[in-house]
Amino acid sequence: MKSWKSLQALLVSLVMVMVVTACGGNAGSKPADSSTAEGSANSGSASGDVKITLLNSKGEIQTQLEDAAKAFKEDYPNITLEIIPVPAGQSPFEKASALYAANSPSTITMLDTGDVEKFKDRILDLSEEKWMSDKVDGSTDLTTFDGKNYAFPLSIEGYGFIYNKAVVDKAVGGSFDPATITTTQALGDLFKKIEASGTGALIVSPMDWSLAAHFLPLAYAGQSADKAAVNQFITDLQAGSVDLASNKVFNGLMDTFDLMKEHNIDKASPLAGTYEKGPEVLGKGEVGIWFQGNWAWPQISSFDTASGAYGFLPVPISNNTDDFGNTQISAAVSKRLVLDKEKSTTEQQAAAKTFLEWMVYKEKGQDFLINKANIVPAFKNITLEPKDPLAKSIQAYIAGGKIEESMSALPADHWSKVGASMQKYLAGAADRATLAKEIQEYWTTVK
Repeated sequence: MKSWKSLQALLVSLVMVMVVTACGGNAGSKPADSSTAEGSANSGSASGDVKITLLNSKGEIQTQLEDAAKAFKEDYPNITLEIIPVPAGQSPFEKASALYAANSPSTITMLDTGDVEKFKDRILDLSEEKWMSDKVDGSTDLTTFDGKNYAFPLSIEGYGFIYNKAVVDKAVGGSFDPATITTTQALGDLFKKIEASGTGALIVSPMDWSLAAHFLPLAYAGQSADKAAVNQFITDLQAGSVDLASNKVFNGLMDTFDLMKEHNIDKASPLAGTYEKGPEVLGKGEVGIWFQGNWAWPQISSFDTASGAYGFLPVPISNNTDDFGNTQISAAVSKRLVLDKEKSTTEQQAAAKTFLEWMVYKEKGQDFLINKANIVPAFKNITLEPKDPLAKSIQAYIAGGKIEESMSALPADHWSKVGASMQKYLAGAADRATLAKEIQEYWTTVK
């Protein structure tokens, strides 16, 4: 995990980008270097055509990636890019591992940050790529091993409670101020006001990845603003020396989760919900709040009846406004792209590198990232201003120094195993003591 100072540097760099915006292989074959990537891709293979694949673990931008592949082909007619989705319920680590086991890895694989190191002997060193000089400071710290960077930082993502401003404005009888929600009590009062106005307070999405890759990690990251202390907490969890059941931050976060369970529109059948239902009911104004991240904007916008008026609220963990986490939202560089070197040809590797550069430097590529996929980019040279309100909300929190670093290097099976425990708790099939015990038992098995 990178240090808090590294994250601060990353965020400062991103804020500077915002200021500018506001103002204006075959095994054994030699990988193509960045200086020849575009030329090799244009010349292609002996047949003149190169086909590459991208394993996509961000299902919410599958359509946007498919459209990007078409736009990319317009600029590079001899390169065909196929987008392969990771099946719902399967982690990118599991799918990528299965493809390698079958000797058919994708040319480009989208991994979670913590998975990159597991594949470093099978993927290309990207340290000399052109975009390395334009990346946001600190954005490759977690994917650099022995002085070599192995991954392309695709996006900065943030998450928390997304609110539909039209709904909450009606609930509070005026213009809602998100700065008023800084405690668990204030959040509970807002839930009640929304319900009193005739609308559902919120929907809780029961997917294991949402519960255990995003919500529960707030209990880890929220231990301290000092990243070293957070790292030590994880070390202590692995050593079995943490009593999670008595941990203040964990219990505070679960108190908030209990509020969510109480006001969940799906509480009668809490595990029956789907990801797709969340953006629909929020966008249509059938609920006021949904716990999710900025990646959900493409889906929310397709149902939007609030004229794009949405933003983020922190997930409070106590009734003390000054406690870390009560006024911050979680954010970090999340998804990474890595390039296969075991089965991909030199021409395919060059074509894949060309696609990465296309996203960073070409107009259509930047348009895909910012306007189509609604991604907050991790590159200082990209000064397009995001149009979506969730990216803007994240930028406002960053500019205000109100960021809690996301736990982007969790073990690959964390969301599936711990997620199952969170689902039991959500459904009332386990109490808090059981949940804490199962989480602790999981960590003691992590190698």
